[in-house]
Amino acid sequence: MSVTEKMTSPEAVLERENLAYLGDAKGKSEGEWTPKIVAFCCNWCSYAGADLAGNNRASYPAEIKIIRVPCSGRVNPLFILRAFQKGADGVILCGCHPGDCHYMTGNYYTRRRMALLFSMLDYLGVEKGRTRVEWVSASEGAKFAATMNEFAEKIRSLGRNVRLEDIRCRN
Repeated sequence: MSVTEKMTSPEAVLERENLAYLGDAKGKSEGEWTPKIVAFCCNWCSYAGADLAGNNRASYPAEIKIIRVPCSGRVNPLFILRAFQKGADGVILCGCHPGDCHYMTGNYYTRRRMALLFSMLDYLGVEKGRTRVEWVSASEGAKFAATMNEFAEKIRSLGRNVRLEDIRCRN
């Protein structure tokens, strides 16, 4: 592929337009850009783990917005796509450990759905590190905080999400 073909490919044009509109995330200082991260947490385990992390004064980034769901099996993959469309830079889904689901099989459904979603996101060109599934129980507050810190650091290293974001949703 020649240099001119690379410059005029639809992906390159879209990337240039998005970066021109949003500003190059790498060109800004680290203090100006903070990632938007959405965490879908199961009510029975992961949300309780987040509560335990707070009670134990374990710190995790404030830019992580937690959405409590009854079960990780209730998270439709479209919720994750919609979060990206609305401007999320990363989405993490936390649920009960397999075999410990309050609703018996919810996390098994989650595991299958997310495997399909991850392959679709890979096909769309979204970096693998922008989405994650993690099993956190109610007694694992320290693990919850460590997972959130690690995920936030990964998203900071990836920079702003310009792949699926709808620029009309930008503030």
